[in-house]
Amino acid sequence: MTPLVLDVDGSVGTLTDEVRLSLHNWQEMIRFGSSLKRYRSFRDHVEQRLPAQYGTAFIGSGDFHHLSWLLIERCIARNAFNAGKPLRVVVLDNHPDNMLFPWGVHCGSWVRQVALNPAVSHVHVAGITSQDISWSHAWENYAAPLREGKLSYWSSGVDTSWAGRKGLAEAFRSFGSVQELGESLVQMLTDARSPTYLSIDKDVFARDVVQTNWDQGQMSESDAAGIIDALKGQIVGSDITGDISSWRYTTWWKRLMSLSDGQDTEVPIQTLAAAQARQHAFNARLMKRIACCHIESLESDS
Repeated sequence: MTPLVLDVDGSVGTLTDEVRLSLHNWQEMIRFGSSLKRYRSFRDHVEQRLPAQYGTAFIGSGDFHHLSWLLIERCIARNAFNAGKPLRVVVLDNHPDNMLFPWGVHCGSWVRQVALNPAVSHVHVAGITSQDISWSHAWENYAAPLREGKLSYWSSGVDTSWAGRKGLAEAFRSFGSVQELGESLVQMLTDARSPTYLSIDKDVFARDVVQTNWDQGQMSESDAAGIIDALKGQIVGSDITGDISSWRYTTWWKRLMSLSDGQDTEVPIQTLAAAQARQHAFNARLMKRIACCHIESLESDS
């Protein structure tokens, strides 16, 4: 299970037997978000260089979580998933990543694109503790994938009662704690086995686990371990984002949106080095655990 590194921001440390694509020249164009035209250009550039087979993909800071979209589409194409043989997607994230962004795609909007793909049965975004799904931000969430039964939010500590008034209650699963959330998700994944793509944004974890560029959730490493283990024999693809890097945007709208989201992208050198060392060790543990849960063959699992 050779790891793949889409190295756009230099945040991911060297992994054993890795395949690394150097993509630094794309950082300002792709980081945080881009037009669909520019995203397609980046996708085409990456796809021409991807190896035929690889294990978990590492895509850097959470600013690049929208790169999961192209990786999931590749997983669908290579495994011939379709409406009759669909792929399930599980996303561990502190944010819904289903937020309004009419100018293209960005790290907080890509889930909509995946959820509405006919070859995807359902997307579960789990670990949300941010207020992005509260009443004050309700209008910013794309309703279509929630209404059509293609997307579920698993959250803790957020008042989502508004969803019932909008006829979206079935898409929202609220829990008293992230631990309870994890236990319920483990039960669902154990009972309803299905080929699954797993995407982890490490901002889902409490700050004492790792430090990221974004506001963080409350998940523990043991909570995530239980969820990953519940997917044993079900994972067909995976990616990890939420590493930490330092960057100053030159694009005005990215600077503005980054500030409005409370994002921390300019990290002092000493803080960055220590945080990246801890991130690297965590990446190795996650990668090893995920590798044990991959499907040996889709035929034997069906």
